[in-house]
Amino acid sequence: MGIRTNVAQAASSVVTWGLRTLARRPAANLPGIVGLALDPALIQDLRGRIRQGSIVVVGTNGKTTVTNVIADVLERSGASVACNRTGANLKSGVASALLHTRGADWGVFECDELWSANVVPDLRPTYFLLLNLFRDQLDRCGEIDRIQDAIVSGLEGSPNTTLIYNADDPLCEFIAQRAAASPARASAPANISFGVEGCMNLAQNAVADATICQSCSSMLTYAYRQYGQLGAYACPECGFTRPTLDFAATDVRLNPHGLEFAITGKRAGERAQLAARLSGTYMVYNLLAVFAACTVMGCTQPQIQAAVSAFDPKNGRLQDYRLHGRRTLLNLAKNPTGFNQNLRIVGGDGGPRVVAFFINDRDVDGRDISWIWDIDFEELLSQPNIQAVFAGGSRKNDLQVRLKYAGVDAQLVEGVEEVFTRIADAGDVAPDAAVYAIANYTALPPVKAALDKMAAAEAGASASEEREPPQSAVEEFAETTVGSEEPASDDGFDQPPVRIVHLLPDLLNLYGDGGNVRVLKQRLAWRGIPVEVQEVRFGETLDLDAADLLFIGGSPDREQRMASEELGRVRDELAAYVEEGGPVLAICGGYQMLGRTWLLDGEEVPGLDILPLETRRPGTSADRLVDNIALDSVLAGRPVIGYENHAGRTVLDGDAEPFGRVISHTGHGNTDDGPREQAVDGVRYKNVIGTYLHGPLLPKNPEVADWLLVRALERSQARVGRGEALQLRPLDDAEEAAANEYMAARLIRR
Repeated sequence: MGIRTNVAQAASSVVTWGLRTLARRPAANLPGIVGLALDPALIQDLRGRIRQGSIVVVGTNGKTTVTNVIADVLERSGASVACNRTGANLKSGVASALLHTRGADWGVFECDELWSANVVPDLRPTYFLLLNLFRDQLDRCGEIDRIQDAIVSGLEGSPNTTLIYNADDPLCEFIAQRAAASPARASAPANISFGVEGCMNLAQNAVADATICQSCSSMLTYAYRQYGQLGAYACPECGFTRPTLDFAATDVRLNPHGLEFAITGKRAGERAQLAARLSGTYMVYNLLAVFAACTVMGCTQPQIQAAVSAFDPKNGRLQDYRLHGRRTLLNLAKNPTGFNQNLRIVGGDGGPRVVAFFINDRDVDGRDISWIWDIDFEELLSQPNIQAVFAGGSRKNDLQVRLKYAGVDAQLVEGVEEVFTRIADAGDVAPDAAVYAIANYTALPPVKAALDKMAAAEAGASASEEREPPQSAVEEFAETTVGSEEPASDDGFDQPPVRIVHLLPDLLNLYGDGGNVRVLKQRLAWRGIPVEVQEVRFGETLDLDAADLLFIGGSPDREQRMASEELGRVRDELAAYVEEGGPVLAICGGYQMLGRTWLLDGEEVPGLDILPLETRRPGTSADRLVDNIALDSVLAGRPVIGYENHAGRTVLDGDAEPFGRVISHTGHGNTDDGPREQAVDGVRYKNVIGTYLHGPLLPKNPEVADWLLVRALERSQARVGRGEALQLRPLDDAEEAAANEYMAARLIRR
């Protein structure tokens, strides 16, 4: 180590002392930030403090839990450990963990997926543990391909690192194959795979993050699916498939109080058993990852089981409390898959329950919260004894609207303390109703702090309850009805249903765009107007003669190419539908494809040539226009609020009418060329709305939704031979208006 390293250590020590002693805050990131500023090679210089080896844990969900359990197992085996236990997973967090140790047998480091390209070559870990990849923070991370590239790059920069990965995830398997084929890793140890053997018979969620083969761009098939894209997949075209597992979980049994499973496989040795007092199907994968990693690191099955049994998280991840006589469970969820798995935990409890969701949109959370529309909140309607639902956090209004369209009446709260006050005052909430608090990144600490304070204040009560031991029972979900919906009108419309056609939802499903279809359908149903949604998936026949409204969403480039080719087969029918005045809502990629040209991997490709526009790209797919945005549109009295995230720059023909003029101090619209005061977004052509606004577009902008529905009703009436015009009665849009006004106040300078 040189002078720069010594100076960096000294400065970081002062920062650590100040944070812990004066500010009474964990020294998780700042010492590393200071140290790296003084010595950019700090991690390389300090990695020698780790004597036996190190492991880097990467994945969208579960990193902090898995990192902590692995560290616990190693310590139980007698090893000393350096670890960033608090979840500070950027390069600065890893550097801080190294600065805080004078020497350790093992290093266990959680790392952000994108930062792995930078951290892994510096650290040169012995093992790299890849848990899963799900859509997460699209405004920061972009498409999953970018994350995969970062991970492969990191592994190429550390050629002797062994990759341990979740082979049930086709996105992880593709990384494993790329890494194995890389010349830079020609002498690398063999990859080690883990997964669940046999179907867990779980209900499937509406959206999965991987539907096509990344090797040949064909649709994947599944022998069985666990959740999301995890399962036994195969490509019928090129042979890409889940490999034989080195560590396989079998005989999985789940219940609200715990789980257990057996472990077999090529590397697992004799059949082992693992049980835990932790809930959730995703914990099967987390603990299997722990078992696989710790086994190859030399730990024994009894040591692993003992650490898992003793694991009692105090960091807000599956943290248990008993407050005012109620069992209270706090957990983190930050993307659709995480939230959906938390809903399964809630669903596994058949007793009376209260659920509170908290969502913020700070930088580390992701400013774009479109993902809440890919959460299957509708599952709450089929779960018994849910007695109250609350929405909190800075984006509580958007959350309340999402729950409204799921049929759930959510009350707004400023904090979790208010949840307990409300249910104590409510006469219809059972005194022993459990409370489930689910929060994303920056929403979690204040919720946890409040629960910790409440627990400490309760005389004679411990901060967390003893949980019941694991039981052997398969998770079941009862069906009942909870929540409320706006009552349907008794107007008694006597007509065939209005038909909304959702084009290629299996390919064009990015940014929660399917929420637009939910909104359109529900706003007709609330008015008592018959409605039918037809999903036309890849390879299925499209009958536009029976369509009253089309929706086309956005997608990553690979899926967009497949969608463009599929829609190209019915291009003439689509053009005729548009020219006849058929209403269309096309978002992002769907909007681009309807023009003359669009961009694929930087290459200009032909569009459907239906709308008067073309899309260009001034740089790479990473050169994106990303931000909240507000428009002034003739279709709405309020500002039209949305979020943009696109690399294409779209240029309208001179006489084409935009969807709206940009009036926010953030966002760009179609392109970043020209004066800001002339910035516009989207296009209006006949009864087509094309736009870059997602989030999705319609929940905060019900006037735009109703404009489309009026046109759909006109087409429906004409299609069935009726000339009279149907009037849309007003709906109570108080929740939608509040969500709109909150964002308008943030985005528009008055």
